[in-house]
Amino acid sequence: MTKLLMRLFIKDYNNTLDITVRRHYGTLASFVGIFCNVILSGFKIAAGAISGSISIIADGLNNLSDMGSSVITMIGFRISNKPADKDHPYGHGRMEYMSAFIVAVLILFVGIELLKESVGSIFNGTPQPVYPLISVIILAVSALIKLWLFFFNKSFSKKIESQVLLATAQDSFNDFLGTTAILIGVLISKFFVLPFNLDAIMGMGVALFILYSGFNLARETVNIILGEPPKPEKVSEIENTIFSFEEFLGVHDLIVHNYGPGREFASVHVEVPENTDIVKCHEKIDLCEKLVKEKLGIELVIHMDPIETNNEIVNSTKASILSELKKIHPNITIHDFRMTPKSENRTNFIFDTVVPADLKLTEQELKQRIDQIVKNIDNTYYCVITFDNDFTGK
Repeated sequence: MTKLLMRLFIKDYNNTLDITVRRHYGTLASFVGIFCNVILSGFKIAAGAISGSISIIADGLNNLSDMGSSVITMIGFRISNKPADKDHPYGHGRMEYMSAFIVAVLILFVGIELLKESVGSIFNGTPQPVYPLISVIILAVSALIKLWLFFFNKSFSKKIESQVLLATAQDSFNDFLGTTAILIGVLISKFFVLPFNLDAIMGMGVALFILYSGFNLARETVNIILGEPPKPEKVSEIENTIFSFEEFLGVHDLIVHNYGPGREFASVHVEVPENTDIVKCHEKIDLCEKLVKEKLGIELVIHMDPIETNNEIVNSTKASILSELKKIHPNITIHDFRMTPKSENRTNFIFDTVVPADLKLTEQELKQRIDQIVKNIDNTYYCVITFDNDFTGK
């Protein structure tokens, strides 16, 4: 069914790097969500009113909020698809993340209201409702539809790497679990006489799960808005593409800026031999930038760093320092390694050190450790170090 809908309503559906295609995915997912949730909400609220079930009515209201979430998702995709303008030179892509956050807030709101209603029923001694057969049928069909919506939205979210559709998929799965829990409670109450209100207890359990999921979705979306590191796979793709050019010897200072899906910009420093032909190297850099754009949709800017490759003292000292640093932390790296002319009294080694975010040492403590490593090699060696942050999350 999912593939059929893609083929019918999304032109060029495999070209997911295209912003217009992404919008069509979001619009289709929103329309499907609106259609399904309107129907489910109407039937559930009616069934809940007939049986006097708090949990069924709450589940129906939850579906009504899901319809609102689908509307927000559709609006978010349309706004995020707007082109760049004077006030927003990087486009409006982050609106998709804001939409995902709004969906998460709606989930939290529904969870709070359901929890209040369920706890109130428990303390007020509201009797267990009596469920007609139609309620069982509606809940069973609803659970199956919500499970299908989960797989539908999850498939779309993976296809276009959409956080808002991932949030919608998680919300659908929450609804599936919640409706299933209510259905189990209904079936138990039809066959057993219980001394307590199982409907209210089930409603409270569903509310707590909804709150937990809403909190996680909000946290994940806020992390993206604040600026999280790029995915390791993306970092590897960029580095592998760069190293596919034999002229490039090393990579460092990779920074990726995310302005929304399909709107990523990156910069990186690439080490090349100091005697390289600048014109030919520039041609390779242009080719590499275009290749990254074609493969990953990322606007990459490469800065060239010439390094010595034939100086045995430089190469051996760098290798020795790096070997010892790896014992301190496996992700420490050094780059732009160079030396002043060899002197009997003092020879400077000038380089940058990338400090992992989880390293427990301060920069001063790390500098002392590196100084000692270098002194052990030659007492006349002295380090001039610039400490860099790692923006890839390693």
